[in-house]
Amino acid sequence: MFDLVADVERYPEFVPLCKSLKIRKRIDEPEGVQVIVADMTVSFKLVEERFTSRVTLDRANLQILVEYLHGPFSKMENRWEFHPVQERTSDVTFFISYEFKSRTLGFLMGTMFETAFRRFSDAFERRADIVYRRKA
Repeated sequence: MFDLVADVERYPEFVPLCKSLKIRKRIDEPEGVQVIVADMTVSFKLVEERFTSRVTLDRANLQILVEYLHGPFSKMENRWEFHPVQERTSDVTFFISYEFKSRTLGFLMGTMFETAFRRFSDAFERRADIVYRRKA
């Protein structure tokens, strides 16, 4: 599951509202940590926003941290933690905190984002079923 979530280039294929994702740079750090800076464009009806994030992939500790750098939020952070249960099973913890810069944008997109985040985990589970060929 770590690899599936770390494969950010594929998000436009299955993540709700993700229209595009462009990697700006990749930095390999010590102990197998990789840092990615990426631009993601999200789209819903007539509203389209782009934001930049720093994604830290810590394979040794099975953690992914996403930190907001630029865009329509005043703050945004999300974390993934992966806890192996069996050979082909993991428990995944996901946390997100965000706040829009503009009250108007927050009003327009806030409810839509909350709905999308609820569908977010379902999208990753469906993607895992496809990638790892689990029978429904």
